[in-house]
Amino acid sequence: MQDWLGKAAYAAGLRRWTRAARAARAADLTELRKQRTQARRLKTRLDELIHHADARLALPVIGNQSFPRPEDSDWAWRPELWCGPLPVPGIVGVAGKAGLGREATLYHDCQRTELTLRQIRNTRAADLAAYGMKLDVFGFTGSYLSLAVDLPENAVAGLTRQHLIRIETIVESEEPLEIFARLNVKHGPNTEQVVRELPLHEETVQVEFDLAYTRLNEKRVEKMWLDLIFEGPRMNQVILRDLTFSRRRRAAL
Repeated sequence: MQDWLGKAAYAAGLRRWTRAARAARAADLTELRKQRTQARRLKTRLDELIHHADARLALPVIGNQSFPRPEDSDWAWRPELWCGPLPVPGIVGVAGKAGLGREATLYHDCQRTELTLRQIRNTRAADLAAYGMKLDVFGFTGSYLSLAVDLPENAVAGLTRQHLIRIETIVESEEPLEIFARLNVKHGPNTEQVVRELPLHEETVQVEFDLAYTRLNEKRVEKMWLDLIFEGPRMNQVILRDLTFSRRRRAAL
């Protein structure tokens, strides 16, 4: 019964506003002013509902940690920036060091701050990550621009020199540029660094870091983080639709 009444009320309201819209060109101005006020109030509520509905119903699902990874992986992860909504979704006029969420921090040495960094909602059916990261760079006179992503503690639990660390991302940019990925592993007072250039010309943008070629002290591993270094970012817009990590042991030689 209540469902029927709700449908009837909706149909009556729709008919009322349809008649008002069709008659608006010739309506009495006093009545038209009253209808405009009512319509604006109604539109505010409808826009709010549509905004929340789009966020919840759009693909992909918020919090999704599913993505392709090697079958023999012993750890895999997608950072929060690409998983769920952040309390502060963006920064305008990014300072020399500015964090977006708990895990991502943007660094640069540009004196004039003409950068914006924000989280955007992915809505394409092809996207597995719920959110992406959008970086707008206007004038840029600095010598470096990088995004650091801190990896969680379980990323280094049991980490050895026999491990391969893979990152995979989806990159869009208005203009061509180079992006380098630098993996940093802190062990005691030392930090091992392995650098790879992202193959942006390939369909699948992924690189692997082989820890066998480092001097990693397995007994003293403390933390790990990734730097994404943007070369020649001036007057460009870069979107990282996704960023994922996985870890596996290299095949025995």
